[in-house]
Amino acid sequence: MSTVNGTSNNGGTTGSDSDLPRAAVNLSEATQLENSFISLMVAQIKYQDPTNPVDSTEFLNQYSAMSQVKSMENMTQLSQNNLVLMDNLQTLTAAGLVGQEVKVRVDRLQLDEQPIDGQIQLEFASAKTVLQLTDANGQKTEIQLGPQVAGSVDFRIDPKALGLRPGAYQVAVTTESGETPQVEVAGLVGKVRVSADGPVLEVEGVGSVPFYNIVEFGPA
Repeated sequence: MSTVNGTSNNGGTTGSDSDLPRAAVNLSEATQLENSFISLMVAQIKYQDPTNPVDSTEFLNQYSAMSQVKSMENMTQLSQNNLVLMDNLQTLTAAGLVGQEVKVRVDRLQLDEQPIDGQIQLEFASAKTVLQLTDANGQKTEIQLGPQVAGSVDFRIDPKALGLRPGAYQVAVTTESGETPQVEVAGLVGKVRVSADGPVLEVEGVGSVPFYNIVEFGPA
């Protein structure tokens, strides 16, 4: 039996077109809960004992609970939308860094023949400050940075001058005061890869670096 414009060929009505999209939408749990509350209140009013009617306060409490659940669902949805928006903005920002110089926090480097400039931040003065590089075989190379006052300390790693082979190196700084500052190095962003944990930058002289490890944008 064919149907045209919601009316069957025998004159019967099959429902308006506006009902079709409504039927195709999956109601959320909160909406189902709202409908359940309404049905419950109607049933309570319909079948209540006339000699002992349901207190109206109980209806208000039920409606209040329903409203709270709906508000919580709306807040959750809003939070999810904000997270998606922030993630998209972060990806766009990271993509715009391709070809730009950034400074990132690192605990390892990917050395070749090109020098790498870096910096550390000291909270306390140190009579002896040492930058230590460790290769895959555990061989350590120390770069003496000398006595330093509190504040920024610049350094340069020149693999050719130090006789270091190309490869991956762990990097750390030790001080006489026992402070172990985070190493920051500057490099050009070659490309950006999108991952489940957010954008990952390929930084020259460093390798793969998560976006949140960036500490400075622009030339050093």
